[in-house]
Amino acid sequence: MLIDYTEKEKELLARIMRAEALNEGEEGMIMVGNVITNRCTTDCYTFKNIRTISDAIYQKNQFSGINSSLFYGKPTNTEKKLAEKVLRGEKLHPATYALWFYAPKDNNCLDKWYNQECAGKYKNHCFYKPKENECQELY
Repeated sequence: MLIDYTEKEKELLARIMRAEALNEGEEGMIMVGNVITNRCTTDCYTFKNIRTISDAIYQKNQFSGINSSLFYGKPTNTEKKLAEKVLRGEKLHPATYALWFYAPKDNNCLDKWYNQECAGKYKNHCFYKPKENECQELY
């Protein structure tokens, strides 16, 4: 499911993708974008009232990247193109159905995180997805 967005929200998405995953390269940034757009299209857990990119990014205690200097400043053309790919529906495994990610300090993914199954790892990030029967909109 695609979401409506403004040019400002596309730039916001590009900025958070950069702040959270610049060192993960283009694929890592797309996966962060997948988590954000997944949160906008699902009706489960704490994401029931999340409908816009802004809602998802600024939801309390969700993305540490909003406190990074990388979050501020205009996104590059490449970063905006990556955000466009995400907004057009491009998904990359293991973030295809993921609603959460984190980078563990010891570089090892837990099998479960907040009772969610590990979907896999990409570079430093572990991605976690809900059970299909709990968030059917994603599947």
